[in-house]
This record gives sequence, structure tokens and C-alpha cells, in this order.
Amino acid sequence: MQCRSLSISGAWAFSPPRFDDDRGEFVAPYQEAAFVEAVGAPLRVAQSNHSVSRRGVIRGVHFADVPPGQAKYIYCPRGALLDVVVDVRVGSPTFGAHEAVRLDSSSYTALYLSEGLGHAFCALEDDTVASYLCSTPYAPAIERTVSALDPALGLPWPSGLTPVLSERDAAAPTLAEAADAGLLPRFTGRCSGT
Repeated sequence: MQCRSLSISGAWAFSPPRFDDDRGEFVAPYQEAAFVEAVGAPLRVAQSNHSVSRRGVIRGVHFADVPPGQAKYIYCPRGALLDVVVDVRVGSPTFGAHEAVRLDSSSYTALYLSEGLGHAFCALEDDTVASYLCSTPYAPAIERTVSALDPALGLPWPSGLTPVLSERDAAAPTLAEAADAGLLPRFTGRCSGT
């Protein structure tokens, strides 16, 4: 398993080896030993999510109040998506910055985001599956969203795709509006898998 830290503190990309033979393929997208070596702590898993999206669907930018926050480990077992981590932590040296990683069913690259980071993705193909492990269960009262189409963020959505958003995501505030409303987490300098 290869791992690289992203330009935003608290985010990593993991690339597992893939084994193909005449029966098909085998891959282990999450491997605890490699994760602990990179992140420094094991990933607590409280919920597993699975979403299927048609081409052009954008989900996010989602994050949860900290504490407790919600760390996520995401990979794409079918199709392809552009996964984006957004630093929404007030006081972070990279506040407002983003990094995009292509996740697909050829490489099985996975993305890990620590608590307090924003997460969004765009399906690049019909019937794209995103599978993610979450450190805390879904809690609607503490879930937040920032507009994935906020011009100030300038997220790198592919040209030629018509964005499809949920009502909630379409009505989301910009990053500046969320900051003004006190909806964003604060940067603590700590990142973990717990």
C-alpha cells in the first residue's frame, strides 16, 4: 500500500496493490497497518456509507461540527469520481484551499479526511459508487454543508458536465457566509483517525 499526504493537513491518499488473474481481481482498499503508519492512529469505524450517482452528480461540500466531527475513508469500487477535500477549518494555514484526487475502480485509490475537513465529489460516469467508512454515525443536527459551486473556492469540477445537486447542497452557503454565521470548525493542529 502506497500512501501520500496531501497538501492539506489531515488528508492522505492511499493506493493499494491490485492483483489480477484469470478469475478476476482482488484489492484491499483499506489496510489498517498502512493507515496507522501514515496517520498515527487507527480509524474508528462507526458507519459505512454507500452511494450510487449518475454522471454529473456533485455531493458536498459536507462536514460535521467538531467535536465530534466525522473522519472519512473513501474509495470508488465502481465507476469514477473526482473527490475533493476542502479545508473549512477557521485558522488553518490552508483555510479555503482544496485538493482533488481521482478515485476509480481501476486504481482503487482511497482518500482519508480527518475530522473538520470538508468533503465533496463529482461522479464522472453513470452508476458510480462511492464507498466510505465514517468515524461517527450520521447526525443530522451537526451536519453542515458549504456550496460546492462557491466561485471563491473554485473547485475543479470537470467542464462539460451539468452539475446535479441535492436541494440541500444547492441551497448551501458559500464558505464566507458559513464563516460569518459561525458554522465552520476551528483548526486545532491535531489530525487523527479517531
